[in-house]
Amino acid sequence: MLEIANIGVRFGGLRVLDDVSLQVGEGEIVGLVGPNGAGKTTLFNVISGTVPHQAGTLNFGGSRLDAMPAYGRARCGIGRAFQIPQPMHALTVAENVHVAQRFGAGRVDRRAQAEILDLVGLTDKAQRDAATALSLTELKALEVAKALAISPRILLLDEVLAGLEAHGKRMFTQLLAEVHARYRIAILIIEHDIETISALCPRVAVLNFGKLIADGAPAAVFRDPAVVASYTGVPADA
Repeated sequence: MLEIANIGVRFGGLRVLDDVSLQVGEGEIVGLVGPNGAGKTTLFNVISGTVPHQAGTLNFGGSRLDAMPAYGRARCGIGRAFQIPQPMHALTVAENVHVAQRFGAGRVDRRAQAEILDLVGLTDKAQRDAATALSLTELKALEVAKALAISPRILLLDEVLAGLEAHGKRMFTQLLAEVHARYRIAILIIEHDIETISALCPRVAVLNFGKLIADGAPAAVFRDPAVVASYTGVPADA
């Protein structure tokens, strides 16, 4: 469904992504991991259309994305949640979901909005101010709700578990499993917690210095000498 082929990105003289190729199939859950600065968020920005790429191609559901604007990609079914929650200020929780659906999907379905708020556990906060009345866990749930409001075929989740304590991570991991079970959408998730990513994702891809260095089952990937070296700094042949 999502086909990333030989993507290259430069910021001035800095090569941020170097010949990255990755595929995500219908309904698949894939973890994207790697050290800080590996290029993970940049890859998400390329997919969602906020950062241009200088090499390679992007295809989604049979459509070329390379020249498509960000709103067009959303309407093709690419939903995204950010590491730092970005509620729309001066709007309620319900209005945040409504606006995300209105402009992201180009239509309004209030029944779907209510279903999403119930799924993420925000029904009782629906009329609260989104920017001031929610806990961090609830703000992150709202990020997922806004992404779901566009009826996506794939969710890009950028460290949605970051900053949560252990109990919050377990609850949020369960929420993502429920989202996947209900909607059968694909999920590509960036996460640093190896235990969490191994439990949630049957498949993990690893970026390091802008290059894809591993792709496979978590148990095998996290034993790969190149992956271990990328996190520890110890060369694989040391």
